[in-house]
Parts: sequence; C-alpha cells; structure tokens
Amino acid sequence: MDQASSVQYMPRSRGNAVTLGRWLRLLGGLFVFGLATALMIRSGLGLGPWDAFHVGLHLLTGMTVGTAAILVGLVIVVGTWFMGVRPGVGTIANMILIGVFVDLLPPVVPHASGWAALPYHLIGIGLVGVATGLYISPRLGIGPRDGLMLALAQRTGQPVGRVRTGIEIAVLALGWMMGGTVGVGTILFALGIGPVTQWSLRWFGITRA
Repeated sequence: MDQASSVQYMPRSRGNAVTLGRWLRLLGGLFVFGLATALMIRSGLGLGPWDAFHVGLHLLTGMTVGTAAILVGLVIVVGTWFMGVRPGVGTIANMILIGVFVDLLPPVVPHASGWAALPYHLIGIGLVGVATGLYISPRLGIGPRDGLMLALAQRTGQPVGRVRTGIEIAVLALGWMMGGTVGVGTILFALGIGPVTQWSLRWFGITRA
C-alpha cells in the first residue's frame, strides 16, 4: 500500500450507507464554496489563485469559467490517481457542481462597494475553508484539488496548511501569466487559505495536524 492510499482522510465510504445527512453536508459544502467564490469575485479585490487560473483559461479558450474549473478538476483527478487517491462520488460531484455554481452564483450576488469590498473578500476566504471541511466530512470522496493537497502533504511530510499555501502560490503564478485577475485580495487568499483550511479539517475531525 502506498503512502497516499494509507491516509485515513482519503476518499473511503468504508461500507457505510449513504445517508441523506451526508449528501446534504456534501451539497451544502459545494454550495458554500460556490458562494465564497462569488463573494470574492464581487469584492473586486482580485481572484483566488485557482479562480485566476480558471479565468486565464477562459481568456485563452473562450470557455466559461465554470467549464474551465470542471476540466481542470478532471485533469487533477487523473493525475492524483497515480498518487494513490481514488475518487468517490463526492469527488465527481465536487468537480461538476463547483463549476456549475461558479457560473450561476456571481450574477445573483451584488457587487461590493467602498468599504464592503474587504469584508466580502475575507468572508469568502473563511467560507472556502469551512466549505472544504464540510464537503469532505461525509467521506463520499474529497474534491480534486483537496486530493492533490492531501496527497502531497502525506508524501512530503509537510503540514496541510503549508502544502496548500505552496499550491495556491504556484497556481496563482500560472493564472497571472494567462491574464487572470490578480489584486490584493489574491495575495490575502494565497496567504490565508492554508491556515483556514487546516483549521477547518481539524475542526471537522478529518485531520489531527
């Protein structure tokens, strides 16, 4: 058994019946993630690294941002398969529904104006962390990007927060080179998402570190 597949927070249903409550936590987490993305987009302070990357792909290809998010998720699922991460039904739901919410929610969230921009963005960062723990906790399969984060953390022996921050900074650089929107909010996200995610995973009992 390789290192990644031995991690207890990797996607495993362990034979438990899939209950309505678990599905609601999964779907609720994905919706909250989409809402967080919409808040950060409407803050006007700059996109999170992955969103900047998706927007860069949108600018290069003409596909919608949500479609770009889905395709990137598919590539990551295939890549992390070779690192021992096996997708569950929740992984597929994450890959598809976050892309759908990213296209649907921003138009119904009002733009932030003046002093409201910073709270919009900070709330968005916090909600991303909460959403990550929420949709992983039913153990129906972690999201593609979370699988990459957790597998790299296991293989390198580094804390989840540090690995998440490293991934975000690398993706941010790629997004910026493709023309994705970058601003002070992007830097806040890149630096804050690691600790917030680590706290959320610990609070939901997914990791102990």
